[in-house]
Amino acid sequence: RQEVMMAKVKITLVRGLAGKSKRKRATLEALGLRRRGKSTVKELNPAIEGMIEKVKELVKVEPVEE
Repeated sequence: RQEVMMAKVKITLVRGLAGKSKRKRATLEALGLRRRGKSTVKELNPAIEGMIEKVKELVKVEPVEE
């Protein structure tokens, strides 16, 4: 069995949640981001890419070297 290495990204919440819709708050919660300035590392897959796209104005995304 051959394992495929998935790329990892660091997602940082750079804008606050005040005044944002419940859907955007829920998306950020699913990404593991609760407070401004906090970061999380996730494996990049289509689901995570879609979540990032929905909140792209609130987050900063950086590649992570393994």
